[in-house]
Amino acid sequence: MGQEQRLIDYIEQSIIQNWDRNALTDYKGITLQYKDVARKIAKFHIVLESAGIQPGDKIAVCGRNSAHWAVCFLATLTYGAVIVPILHEFKADNIHNIVNHSEAKLLFVGDQAWENLNEEAIPLLKGVVLLTDFNPVVCRDERLLEAFEHRNAIYGSRYPKNFRPEHISYRKEQSPEELAVINYTSGTTGCSKGVMLPYRSLWSNIAYCHEMLPVRPGDHIVSMLPLGHVFGMVYDFLYGFSAGAHLYFLTRMPSPKIIAQSFSEIKPRVISCVPLIVEKIIKKEILPRVDNKIGKLLLRVPIINDKIKAAARKEAMQIFGGNFDEIIIGGAPFNADVERFLKEIGFPYTIAYGMTECGPIICSSRWDTLKLASCGKATTRMEVKIDSPDPQNVAGEIICRGDNLMLGYYKTMKPLHRLSTSTVGCIPVTLA
Repeated sequence: MGQEQRLIDYIEQSIIQNWDRNALTDYKGITLQYKDVARKIAKFHIVLESAGIQPGDKIAVCGRNSAHWAVCFLATLTYGAVIVPILHEFKADNIHNIVNHSEAKLLFVGDQAWENLNEEAIPLLKGVVLLTDFNPVVCRDERLLEAFEHRNAIYGSRYPKNFRPEHISYRKEQSPEELAVINYTSGTTGCSKGVMLPYRSLWSNIAYCHEMLPVRPGDHIVSMLPLGHVFGMVYDFLYGFSAGAHLYFLTRMPSPKIIAQSFSEIKPRVISCVPLIVEKIIKKEILPRVDNKIGKLLLRVPIINDKIKAAARKEAMQIFGGNFDEIIIGGAPFNADVERFLKEIGFPYTIAYGMTECGPIICSSRWDTLKLASCGKATTRMEVKIDSPDPQNVAGEIICRGDNLMLGYYKTMKPLHRLSTSTVGCIPVTLA
């Protein structure tokens, strides 16, 4: 990864080039422009510096998708600290364990998640800060308290003529192998494991998005996948921000009703989601509108009538805002009947295959080249093979390597030689 291929450059250049554009919006809430994000990052850095936080220190963030969650992530990364995103759906004990295991110095937390936490169970933290207003609710270090109390005064003296694009100069990653994110898995194969993602993994994934997706400055993206999971973090947030897009965060569960309402207003350019959302919308919203009588039969029999195909495609496009290039579906197996239906009506969907350990993408292809029941080809800078005596006929392990691959699991001594996934499960991982 050369000088021209740095993750932080993506962030810097997007802020500078899109200074007066809208950047982050909480749906039906606040909007931050790119210049607002830059100023909040500057104040964030003042707090970290004044409180004695060092590059390489861990900072955890746990809360629903929001503009302030995104600011916290960007500010941590551009300071050189390691961000530890935690899914807000995790139970309190799991959050306590992750904060302690990662040795985080600070925890930024949403008010709902904070209500269930016990500050005595996370004794290593210097402080706990609410994402709603960036004010501390727990302070165990005098320097941290003073930093929050005096951040505006320090900011004013440091930038007396206001903060401008020429002040943007963030700490660059020292090496492609430098640790950027510790993303704890959901624990489907046991206890949550801290996946160590270096800068090269995030850069490679975002670069792939730029190679394959058509988002331009000012385009809209809806962030409905949890930012605490690497799929939403990279495909929606980091790619969208680096492309100069306007990101909208849905602050509630993305039900079919919420999606229909918000997408018709926002009209996103690219959509990332899990299969269950698409399946629910097809079955509950699309099929009844196309034909009340035959309804779900359309999922089980080939569609011969071209008028039905056209009507189904039109309804499906409109329900997702009517302005998108493609929907990227990943995170779980896709219903075969629903996929066949989408392929028949010419709906622009892509199946992406990946895992947290690859930050996340392993295989994906543009929707117009994707074959039915396929997850596409190996992505750029990744190699994939089936470890089987007869790959065409005998199931084996999927083995991959490349720039997207993690450094390993946090606090495990076993070296990483290869990453393999079972052909039947979603994300079982073995080190060999």
